[in-house]
Amino acid sequence: MKMPMTVIVTRDVEARYRGFLASVLLEVAPGVYVSPDLSAGVRERVWNVVRDWYEALGRGAIAMIWRDSSCAGGLALRYLGDPPKEICDVEGILLVRKL
Repeated sequence: MKMPMTVIVTRDVEARYRGFLASVLLEVAPGVYVSPDLSAGVRERVWNVVRDWYEALGRGAIAMIWRDSSCAGGLALRYLGDPPKEICDVEGILLVRKL
């Protein structure tokens, strides 16, 4: 079974995130991490660590995106912190609305 690509984007977070995320995913640009085949279990564990740190530290923003055909637009999205834009589902299509 093919695993979906996962992307994590961080903005204005502590350095500990960089070390942890770079140990699991490839950092392709500052604060942008990708994995072409991260399993759902590993993705969930990574998110739990990031979420726990965010709840303790409360700084910056983090977004995790991966392909999921059961979600609107075929993408699953998770956010911590305030996203700079609002993602809206309009009849199964994801649209971005500026805030």
